[in-house]
Amino acid sequence: MIFTNSIRSFVGIMTKRQLLLLSSSRVHGHEYLEFAQDDICDLLNLNKVSTILFIPYALKDHDAYVKTVEKPFKKWGFEVIGIHTTNPLEAVNKAEAIFIGGGNTFRLLKTLYDLNLVKAIRKRVTEQGIPYIGASAGTNVATVSINTTNDMPIVYPPSFKALELVPFNINPHYVDPDLNSTHKGETREERIMQYHEEDESYTVLGLREGSLLSVEGNVAILKGVTGARLFVKDKEPEEFKVGSNLSHLLKGN
Repeated sequence: MIFTNSIRSFVGIMTKRQLLLLSSSRVHGHEYLEFAQDDICDLLNLNKVSTILFIPYALKDHDAYVKTVEKPFKKWGFEVIGIHTTNPLEAVNKAEAIFIGGGNTFRLLKTLYDLNLVKAIRKRVTEQGIPYIGASAGTNVATVSINTTNDMPIVYPPSFKALELVPFNINPHYVDPDLNSTHKGETREERIMQYHEEDESYTVLGLREGSLLSVEGNVAILKGVTGARLFVKDKEPEEFKVGSNLSHLLKGN
């Protein structure tokens, strides 16, 4: 009975999460975050958010990064506060919503660990239900681990384990093999399959440019302007179109 109750408690906590996990913030033919404008504004307005806490740690110049992010959000009617301008832990604990942008995933995760923000963000999102928006590296750290990032390890976080807002991994900026290319290096698909050769590996959702995953509680829907490719260990990759229900991924491996 104790075990059953603990499972129910865990499921109850996770039903509070509200996530938008973008493959990227920039898409050809669109301004910064423009392709996801409707989904972002709907999420924030539904939660009566007026101020967004932006975490710019994936890039070195935090102030310049905030200026880039402020432009679309200001146009949409939201204020942006850079976490680096205040006490980071207090800012997370008071945040109405969190946005983590792209850049280097290793630098981002290391800084989150250095500032003791991993558990704090996880609690605010999964237990208290504040909206979380991630783009590229911000999407990578929302998953189980950053093992499937495309970035170079320019710094070393104490662990590859990330925020664990969802029980699988994502490969943002997923690129399909170019059959006409003369490049002989490994394709993205081959690299993901190499990851799956390891014992401790997770399902990987390859999000193409312009795709995003919307998660509300235990429901996950693929949105955006392009589809995604799903990699499950020991199975053939599977294609999913925009509008697909991917809620089964929230059950984990």
